[in-house]
Order: sequence, then C-alpha cells, then structure tokens
Amino acid sequence: YYHDKFNGRKTASGEKFDNNLYTAAHKTLKFGTKLKVTNPINNQFVIVTVNDRGPFVKNREIDLSKKAFMAISNHKLTGFINVHLEVLKE
Repeated sequence: YYHDKFNGRKTASGEKFDNNLYTAAHKTLKFGTKLKVTNPINNQFVIVTVNDRGPFVKNREIDLSKKAFMAISNHKLTGFINVHLEVLKE
C-alpha cells in the first residue's frame, strides 16, 4: 500500500492522494475504473477507484491506499498481499 508520505501529493490523474480513501494505482486501467479487490485468504474485499499509475515494482499489479489495504489484510504489517482483481466499471 501507499506510504503516508504520499498524502496530499498529486496522482497521475491530477487528484490529490488521500490514504483515507478507497483508491488504487494501476499501470494500464483507465482513471475512474472501479475495481473489486478481494483477498482470497479471508474473502474480504473493497471497491476502489483507479486514480494513479503504478506500481513500479516488479511482479506487482496494483497499489492500494492504506485504508483499502487495511480493510482486507490479515497481515497489516507486511504492506503487500496477493489479491484477486475484478473490473466492475471502466
């Protein structure tokens, strides 16, 4: 998930980043795309809106805001989990 140091910075879409919202970064999906992000371990999910580009780390497909990550993670100290993505609206 995004580090708190990014709060208030501009995203690639031009919006201000807020770690307290349900947003995400994806390399190719259009800004405004709604995604259902599910943790397959506990079946918890969140609906997020793509408003940024990234992640720029190999083998990672999505970056979640801290609020979105904490809502679905069992391991809140790791910073990353495997998830299932479903496009709800492009």
